[in-house]
Parts: sequence; C-alpha cells; structure tokens
Amino acid sequence: MPLRVELKPFERIVIGQSVITNSDTRTAFLIDGDAPILREKDILTPETANTPVKRIYLCVQMMYLENDIPAYQDLYFGFIGELIEAVPSFREQIEEVSKLILSGALYKALRELRGLMKREDDLLR
Repeated sequence: MPLRVELKPFERIVIGQSVITNSDTRTAFLIDGDAPILREKDILTPETANTPVKRIYLCVQMMYLENDIPAYQDLYFGFIGELIEAVPSFREQIEEVSKLILSGALYKALRELRGLMKREDDLLR
C-alpha cells in the first residue's frame, strides 16, 4: 500500500538518498517502494543533536537512511550506555528501541525515540 504524503509549501522530505523540496503550493503524492522516507520535521542534524537522546536518534536516523546498522552499532551502544548511566529510568524505552533495531524496524525505533526526546525535554526544563 503506497504512503500518502502531503507537503506544505517549501517543505522538504528525504526519500532514499534524495532531498525533495516542495514548490510554493501545498501538494500531495503517493510513494510506493522500500526507500527510507523522513519528513523535514523528523530529521536531526549533527548541530541539532545536542542532548543524549537526540544523539541516539541521529545515530538511528543514519542507520535508517543509509540502511546500514553495523556501521553505526558501536556508536549506538556508546550513546545508550551513557544515557542509561545518566538516566536509568530510560532503560525500558531504550531496550524497546534496541529490539526494534534488531528486528529491522528502524522507522519504528525513530518514532519511539521521538517520545523519549519529549521525556528528556521535560527533564531538562
């Protein structure tokens, strides 16, 4: 079943290795295939990954976009070790993220991490 995507004017989306920028009008289209897809609002950059959970998110984002879990595995384990040491109450959600990664459900892992970023933000306030 194709994915229906609606983009606001000038909104960007990553599909596979390509960044697509919408024109000046709202648009909708269907995407059919296995390429990784991330909307602009869900993308982190190295500059915006300024908290422990955001660094984990960026790492998993790269696994997803490059379809290469092993390349980022050591970095991921280092980040989660630091996070669990600093905030042990995040262990259960991080274990769920790790299970999703191991099963190949990287987009679902990113969704789980977005929820954890909200918890982290509440703690940092």
